Amino acid sequence: MTAHTIEKGHGRIETRALTASSEIAGYLDWPGLAQVACIRRTRDVSGKTSHERVYIITSLTRKKAPPAALLALNRQHWSIENALHWRRDTGFAEDASTIRGGNAPQALAGLRNTVLRLLQPFPIPTRAARQVFAENRSRAIDLVRQGFL
Repeated sequence: MTAHTIEKGHGRIETRALTASSEIAGYLDWPGLAQVACIRRTRDVSGKTSHERVYIITSLTRKKAPPAALLALNRQHWSIENALHWRRDTGFAEDASTIRGGNAPQALAGLRNTVLRLLQPFPIPTRAARQVFAENRSRAIDLVRQGFL
């Protein structure tokens, strides 16, 4: 089964086509696997065309997530991912980081995500919250204790 979308904006036209199958699920040793799918993306930007294929697996059955729903879920995932990246970059200047070696970038991303999770209850921007807790480290320690206990 397939689903298609076409989006125009930001100077580009992007076409997505998803083909999903549940037939292969019984042949793969993957706990909970219900469907596999291939998303073919074509982007036209200023007369240049690029093509990309992405493969996905899901535990969602075809009844719960037909191809159109899988395509929408895939788009939602990226909007959430982009929002998280924006928060990490504006709050922690992640894009300006010069740490690139070994496991350090992944470890720091995990720490940044943890801090963002701990700061969720506070209705202030991440930078401001960092300043508040930098000035009062005992409050920061209490916050960590509350978040993990």
